Amino acid sequence: MRLIHTFTALFLALILTACSPTGIRSAGAPPAPTEAAVAAYLIGVDDVVQVSVWRNPELGIIVPVRPDGMISVPLIGDVAAGGRTPANVAADIQGKLAVYVRDPQVAVILTELRSHEYLSRVRVTGAVRQPVSIPFRQGMTVLDAVLAAGGTTEFAAPDRSALYRKSDSGSRSYSVRLDRILDRGDLSTNFQVAPGDVITVPERVL
Repeated sequence: MRLIHTFTALFLALILTACSPTGIRSAGAPPAPTEAAVAAYLIGVDDVVQVSVWRNPELGIIVPVRPDGMISVPLIGDVAAGGRTPANVAADIQGKLAVYVRDPQVAVILTELRSHEYLSRVRVTGAVRQPVSIPFRQGMTVLDAVLAAGGTTEFAAPDRSALYRKSDSGSRSYSVRLDRILDRGDLSTNFQVAPGDVITVPERVL
């Protein structure tokens, strides 16, 4: 529950910054999503996890996390997964399997993020043909998100587009030259997006 409140607070702060004319604008590129961010993700109910045991494929499973936060693992039974990181769950399983398997090496991988899917979406607003809220996918870029929104309208000012992101140091905005991306194939500001990002395309001043 604490995680959901935290995500909600961060998202609301991001939207408020995006709507504010005094938001901070950075000329540089935003940091790309890192593996560390995924590693810190806390598993939630309905997330699907893959458990692999090196040299023991019969012990491997791919299961959703049950409403009670547990998963069932061969030989050892129920293991708590909800509210924990994949690394924590792997260490727990590894310790319990050591009773049955010599020197087990366990990996836990998130294959589907379902529990926080709404809060980890990428949103495109403003002068696009269909404002959208789409699930984040690894490797997704600004152009991918804008194309999912149907592209810009005839009233857009794509040269003043921006990507808004919440970070540990506060909310920041990054200039996106969408006109150059679409018209010239200049991908210098075609940044990779991160969960919770908001991309805005303003209308031009008539």
